Amino acid sequence: MKEEVAANGGGRLEEGAWKHLIVSRQGPIVEVALHRPGARNALNAAIIQELTAVARLLRRRSDVLAVILAGGEDNFSAGADLSPGDARATTQRSRVPTLLEAREAIMTGPDLCRAWEEIEAATIAAIEGYCLGGGCALTMACDFRIMGEGAYMRLPEIPLGMNMSWNSIPRITTLVGPSRAKRFVILGEAVDAGTCVGWGMADEVAKKGEARELARAWAAKISKLPPVPVRMTKEAINAQATATHLISSFADRDQFLLTSRTEDYKEGIAAFLEKRKPAFRGN
Repeated sequence: MKEEVAANGGGRLEEGAWKHLIVSRQGPIVEVALHRPGARNALNAAIIQELTAVARLLRRRSDVLAVILAGGEDNFSAGADLSPGDARATTQRSRVPTLLEAREAIMTGPDLCRAWEEIEAATIAAIEGYCLGGGCALTMACDFRIMGEGAYMRLPEIPLGMNMSWNSIPRITTLVGPSRAKRFVILGEAVDAGTCVGWGMADEVAKKGEARELARAWAAKISKLPPVPVRMTKEAINAQATATHLISSFADRDQFLLTSRTEDYKEGIAAFLEKRKPAFRGN
């Protein structure tokens, strides 16, 4: 029987509730589901904080052998939330933050992805519908990705006039290689589930609506294996695969700060809101 679980100050998983997540446990398998249905599971400051907290809580849990990260039934996430209702955005509008404050605030995304990457148990993202921007970056920090039929990933950042950050480009490049990474990141076009599997960006396609069930089957299979070699192997592969990731992505928050202050960024956002094609000028 599943038990609803949450974290308390002592770092235990016990009965309770998260505001923007549904966290449940069945034996050694924990499921974390994004729960902002009215906002298409967009990642605002509050849900990022909770996702980071639950990942850090799970990081070295010896009684947890697999973690499933899921979105909703119809979509995984619309990406980073820049809406007026976001508390962080409201604070920033009340006064202009210093450059130092802006650099610190932008680290919440990279910190979130790093927290999920550092979980010692196997992590499996279950993706239905669209998985955009920051949501896509978050799934790339997991070990495996299961996508339902009709699901797709897309990075809209460059077409909106900004760079892709959250330290995600090295993870994408490691999975798909440089040419496909450029195609995926630069063009900002949707990549369907079958193509994601063909590229190595996802691991299996489930029937529509059954991505989480297939992720549970993967988690059950992993949980029956000897946990020590599983964790050591994950650690060894990650150490090799990610050895140069920080070197190649440490400046992406400053790149974001630069591009988000350009005229092209303003034009990209305006064109998106006005439902027209942008006219970028390199300014």
